[in-house]
Amino acid sequence: MHPTESLEKFYKDHPEIKKPSLVDLNKAVGHFNVYPRGKVCHALTVYHRRDFYKISLIHGGGTLNYADKTIAIGNSALVFSNPAVPYSWEPAPVKQTGYFCLFTEDFISNNSRNESFIESPLFKIGGDPVYFVDEDQVRIISRLFVQMMETIDSDYIYKYDLLRNYVNLIVHEAHKLQPVGAYFNHSNASARIAALFLELLERQFPIDSPDYALKFRTAADYAGKLSVHINHLNRALKEVTGKTTTMHIAERVVKEAKAMLRHTDWNIADIAYCLGFEYPAYFNNFFKKQTSANPKAFRSQVV
Repeated sequence: MHPTESLEKFYKDHPEIKKPSLVDLNKAVGHFNVYPRGKVCHALTVYHRRDFYKISLIHGGGTLNYADKTIAIGNSALVFSNPAVPYSWEPAPVKQTGYFCLFTEDFISNNSRNESFIESPLFKIGGDPVYFVDEDQVRIISRLFVQMMETIDSDYIYKYDLLRNYVNLIVHEAHKLQPVGAYFNHSNASARIAALFLELLERQFPIDSPDYALKFRTAADYAGKLSVHINHLNRALKEVTGKTTTMHIAERVVKEAKAMLRHTDWNIADIAYCLGFEYPAYFNNFFKKQTSANPKAFRSQVV
């Protein structure tokens, strides 16, 4: 058995954060609190269980270590933790920001409308506790955490009911997201970086609107998102897959280009824009180099 971190020990170990007052004493509502992450998440945490639930919006990256897997977070993620699963956190050597809230089961089950909340797959053992989030999702979820901090400091008589609703809204935001599909067995860092890159690459597709443009187009874009040096990313991919970062990107882009040429009536200029090419001529040259046919000829062959 791994040692369990109690709420009392958590507050004792983090004197820099404000302790709750009424919520600790009021057994009718259970325990709830919410904080900015920067105050408490800048150091390695010990591998153990906690006796509380926790939802974290991580910005800054790091590594979550579980008993049978490691999850590398390149930049931003929404993470759910429950008392049954021990873990440790290794922050990346960059500024850590974001938010977290912690609460007991009594806090949620206090209200009959929320009795099924703890049964959510987000908190189940063996579920998907980590959801990668983009900038727009970070803004939405951050606002919910800010509202929780404003509410807990208020004199509003029904504030704990409101706080439960905010927690539920965060859970619903997570349900909208695609969970991290690939967990990484404890292996070398190259394998973890390669898996993270491939997952991030795949999440950009399919493209379903001619108004959409790829957010990440170059090897440098991906390296920046994963918070690794471009040479480090390239070496990791070369070691694990035998291909460079640029080769992986090119293969996935041409695969998507073929699909759009086959299955949409978008003009070639629109397809070029969606795939991140500034000018259609650049796309034509790229496509011909990859397939030995220009886009117009390819489309005429498959129609």
